[in-house]
Amino acid sequence: MKTFIKANAILVLLAGSLPICLSAQTERSLSSMDNPLLAEWKTPFGVPPFDRITEAHYLPAFRYAMEEQKQEIAAIVDNPEAATFANTIEALERSGAALSRVSRVFFAINSAHSNDSIRSIATAISPELAAHSDDISLNASLYSRVKSVYDSRVALSLTPEQSRLLEETHKGFVRSGAALGEQAQERLREINGEMAQLSEKFGQNLLAETNGLSIHVTDSADLGRLPASLVAAAAAEARNRGLDGGWSFTLQRPSINPFLQYSPNREFRRQLFEGYARRGDNGNDRDNNELLARMAVLRAERAALMGYESHAAFVLSDNMAETPDRVYEFLDQIWIPARQMAIEEREALEEMMREDGIDDDLRGWDWRYYTEKVRQARYNLNEEELRPYFEFTAVRDGVFQLVNRLFGISFSELRDAPRWHPDQQVFEVKEADGTHIGIVYMDFFARESKRGGAWMNALRSQSRLDGEVTPIVTNNFNYPPPSEGSPSLLSLGEASTLFHEFGHALHGLFSDVTYQSLSGTNTPRDFVEFPSQVLENWSTEPEVLRLYARHYQTGEPIPEELIEKIQATSKFDQGFATVEYMAASYLDMAWHTLAGTEPSADGSFEDAEMARIGMIEEIVPRYRSTYFAHIFSGGYSAGYYSYIWSEVLDADAFQAFKETSLFDRETAQRFREEILSRGGTRPGMELYEAFRGRAPRIEPLLERRGLVGALRN
Repeated sequence: MKTFIKANAILVLLAGSLPICLSAQTERSLSSMDNPLLAEWKTPFGVPPFDRITEAHYLPAFRYAMEEQKQEIAAIVDNPEAATFANTIEALERSGAALSRVSRVFFAINSAHSNDSIRSIATAISPELAAHSDDISLNASLYSRVKSVYDSRVALSLTPEQSRLLEETHKGFVRSGAALGEQAQERLREINGEMAQLSEKFGQNLLAETNGLSIHVTDSADLGRLPASLVAAAAAEARNRGLDGGWSFTLQRPSINPFLQYSPNREFRRQLFEGYARRGDNGNDRDNNELLARMAVLRAERAALMGYESHAAFVLSDNMAETPDRVYEFLDQIWIPARQMAIEEREALEEMMREDGIDDDLRGWDWRYYTEKVRQARYNLNEEELRPYFEFTAVRDGVFQLVNRLFGISFSELRDAPRWHPDQQVFEVKEADGTHIGIVYMDFFARESKRGGAWMNALRSQSRLDGEVTPIVTNNFNYPPPSEGSPSLLSLGEASTLFHEFGHALHGLFSDVTYQSLSGTNTPRDFVEFPSQVLENWSTEPEVLRLYARHYQTGEPIPEELIEKIQATSKFDQGFATVEYMAASYLDMAWHTLAGTEPSADGSFEDAEMARIGMIEEIVPRYRSTYFAHIFSGGYSAGYYSYIWSEVLDADAFQAFKETSLFDRETAQRFREEILSRGGTRPGMELYEAFRGRAPRIEPLLERRGLVGALRN
């Protein structure tokens, strides 16, 4: 069941352009088994043959695979035997293998190494995939067989995992509209098709807006104390843009954030800050306001068809949080102390600004600059000191060393494995005894063909329904690329991101289940971030820093003085970081608790929500509506709160290691067995309690973010 549901879900990661057309003869020929997407992958460990796949292969492969799954579904429906777990539920689980394979490859590349042709294919195939998914999930005869098995479940001798698969399969049909009447189903099809196109267009608009603005700096004084590695990267960017000298800064996070931190040129900071904050909100042909307002209306209508009062109520009914009220209660508990802390931080920034002789109010483009100055004044610490110790391969190796010490696994680079970009690194992951676990692809650097942020994909999920299938996962980042004479040096936050994403990778690699649809990261949205966020905790522990933080030129370990400064600043600026994130969480919930009302498409809806929560004027939500890809072209609608929800789990879970030791193998093995290997075979809270022996507590999170004192105040 999850195969076709996920195919539909994957669509929301995309955005739309002009479809490409192939002649019928070309499409038929490319639909044969000569198409590398459909043929057997005779590659190391069965990785995708990226070196043989061309753009012309995708549409024919998609359509061939959809037709194949239609035939597989027809065979299930036309089976004259009574519906059983084997001939219906497991048969459905097996269906769509080719479509899953094609989809995973295509959407991974569309996110990480896209171009106009790839985006055109996404535009063409998105509505077709949405319709294909609906054809299966709204197939009355198929649902009848699934329901028949589900209704007889008590009498069946099913394993716990089989019971979970049956429950999730039945739930998936119901939540896809299978139990609705004919008229409602027809409207649902229309909504799903339109949503796929809108989501596709939103994402492509955002990518174009992000790539559409840069500033060119010609006076070195405007660089301030920008780290040398980032100065070199900005010079390389200027050369790439055909400029003679100087430095170019873009809206990509590895470029804009350091510039906002270090440049004393307030006007340039304003231009970049406002350019970033106005993406998709410029009244041009890439404006996203009408698209997102329409999506919010369609989601509310779809939820009403399903019998829910809002899209958030529909989504959350299948998550750990369960209801919008519980999410709001949770957010409010953290928002109040976080906002108070951010107000206190603002006062310190304003004082520093006055000391600089600037007679003006603090603005959004001033916050990071004066935060950096306060950090230097209070702690004598700046990122220029730290970056030389966080060269990206050293951080990668640090992650490898950590998980080796925790779980005993090892990594062997596969230099000849096919890849979608030359910058990718590919590794075989093995158990301590040399047994193959899986493959991980790592794609580190920012480029115009890659969407922003960091994420994990599963190119192949672990399963053993028809023999052992080992996982292939990817980690994707947007780090500053190496430039002439300078390697890619990371900030401390960027280094932590590598730990985070590798936590997702471990979730996929350590999966040990029978059914692919319950494998790895196929868990509720507000549980899936938990395993990744746990791994982040190690990145700044002194004992771990000594393992991997080494100067890229001398090889010397990070000095104890810098480790002490890192520890001293761990709670610094947490008011800003928490408020920025939580404002986006509230915004997500506001859009998705709409019920029967038409939101404005002019920004006033967002303004009203920010006023309602008392948003600090100088802080912009981490994602404003028009570039909130997580919820309008990704899978986090009514779910962005899940990062901090999962942080409650990860802060509490990390205490289990602190109570023993950072590298305690017994605790790590229990975490692997009870959490990482289980995928979605049990509800998230059951998995957590099996590991920790009790429900999670919020106090470790509040303490880690320094919010306990603010809460008391």
